[in-house]
Amino acid sequence: MGDKRTTKEILDSKLAQREHIPLYNPEALQRISGALERWKEKMIRDRERNNWTVVPSTILGSGIAREMLYTPLSTPGFDYTENLGFSGEEPYTRGIHASMYRGRMFTIRQLCGAGSREYTNRRIKMLLDHGATGINLLLDLPTIQMFDSDEHEARGQVGIVGVPIDCIEDMEVIFKDVPIENVSVSIVTHYPRNTAILFPMYLVMAERRGVPWAVLIGSVQNDFIMETTVRSAPEYIPPRDDFRIQCDNIEFLRKNVPKWNSITLNGYNLREFGTSGITEMAVALANAIETLKEMKRRGYSVDWIGERLAFFWSAANDFFEEVARLRAVRRLWYRIMRYKFEAQNPRAMWMRCHVQTSGISLTREEPMNNVVRAAYHALAAILGGAQSLHVDSYDEAYSVPSEEASLLSLRTQQIIQAETAITEVVDPLGGSFYIEALSDEIERRILDEVDDIERMGGIVEAVETGWLQTKVANHIKREQKKISDGEIKVVGRNYFRATDLDLPELWVHEYDESLEEEMRWKLTRVRQQRNNEKVSNCLDALKEVCERGGNVMAYCVEAARAGATEGEMRKAFVEAFGSWKPPVYK
Repeated sequence: MGDKRTTKEILDSKLAQREHIPLYNPEALQRISGALERWKEKMIRDRERNNWTVVPSTILGSGIAREMLYTPLSTPGFDYTENLGFSGEEPYTRGIHASMYRGRMFTIRQLCGAGSREYTNRRIKMLLDHGATGINLLLDLPTIQMFDSDEHEARGQVGIVGVPIDCIEDMEVIFKDVPIENVSVSIVTHYPRNTAILFPMYLVMAERRGVPWAVLIGSVQNDFIMETTVRSAPEYIPPRDDFRIQCDNIEFLRKNVPKWNSITLNGYNLREFGTSGITEMAVALANAIETLKEMKRRGYSVDWIGERLAFFWSAANDFFEEVARLRAVRRLWYRIMRYKFEAQNPRAMWMRCHVQTSGISLTREEPMNNVVRAAYHALAAILGGAQSLHVDSYDEAYSVPSEEASLLSLRTQQIIQAETAITEVVDPLGGSFYIEALSDEIERRILDEVDDIERMGGIVEAVETGWLQTKVANHIKREQKKISDGEIKVVGRNYFRATDLDLPELWVHEYDESLEEEMRWKLTRVRQQRNNEKVSNCLDALKEVCERGGNVMAYCVEAARAGATEGEMRKAFVEAFGSWKPPVYK
């Protein structure tokens, strides 16, 4: 029988058995306590003493109370080796690599993708030419929702918020003359089904170019939370089937594309949709735990699977909280892998993460203020030890970013790398009484929420019952009220709002009706030129493997090779699994 205890129960038990050597001796703490009380009495007014702790009100904040002044009394049991340690070693609080950015600078991975396939290809090359070291491919709404560009649901949306992809031909145009064998490519597939459909097209495109799958580097998202909770769509498949596809994709990619991150547990979009920074990380960890349990059931080692798990986090306005969150979740993930799953491979214990600055924090009012917001978000991400970073552009509250705004976001990262010197010291805020106390509190709160999820049966049950959807809806309602009431201050919107400022001239991506027509004609041509009998057989085989429980991705690869479109494969999944309706918010 397996261990039936929750993750929290296991960690509490294991950590209690370890030797603890507090950094501060009792005599010193007693002396500091007396000195602090004398200082408060002498220096701090009654009003401030009575409000020694306050809860900051920020967009996407976690509601954690803060002391006015932090001392060793804030972390009296602080154990240097257990809580902090050294970078590149357990518990990885200070970073997963020993020399961090001195040894390898964080990857500059900007989003790109809008309009036509040819325009996106030019934008990719522009970013690479100006120093980007990775690419995030953004898809238009029909592609994200798995509709072909000629379906009714795609009308008026083709190429609006990303690039349209229907079939292999589109992948070939987008990545024409891009050195995919050398460039890390993140394909923002979001959902497991979309990953199973679109990533095979990327693989077949590489295959046709003679690039072995074994050398490809990058990531897909492949997160069922994105499809079942964050997504708004006319059709869903049941969460348990979606989770199964998520695991199928991991299985196939680990076997066939060994350098590719097989899942990016996407806390970012959940938080931006409407959760606290605690829930963002707790849900992602609960998903990761359930995924590893399923992969173990299938006979795979957690050391092998864990090597290619990655996480995707949001960086928002509460600066020190954002730094502490990354440190806390990195330590917690190590402890989960070490003590719950008994991993032996250090790489499987690394919480490797990509961070994107918060888009929901950007405002249409006074959009140039967003440059400052995004720069602070980016700084927090690097002080927290992120492996790669995307900085949102100042005009994203209006449209996909212009080339000028995109270049400024790229330069923001390059200035952090080249001009600030913050990358010269590993974990420069480590040891701060404030940062360590905040990191400890955040880790406790994340683990408590993971415990809540596990006690209701796990992350799939949390989605099936509507618990997560209700939690999101309630958070959105509370936070919006705080903004409307002015409790959460937003400069330029409800705080220091200027009514006499002229907006800067902004480039806004306009809908190109000719692009939709071009994509429709392309699909007509593709369907005329391909072997439709072969496509039909591949789609039937895909439905059959869905129903009998085999791995779906190999069959999607064959369908992609035959020229099946995204929409056709989507329909095969729906026919096999049936539809599901998310529970109504309570």
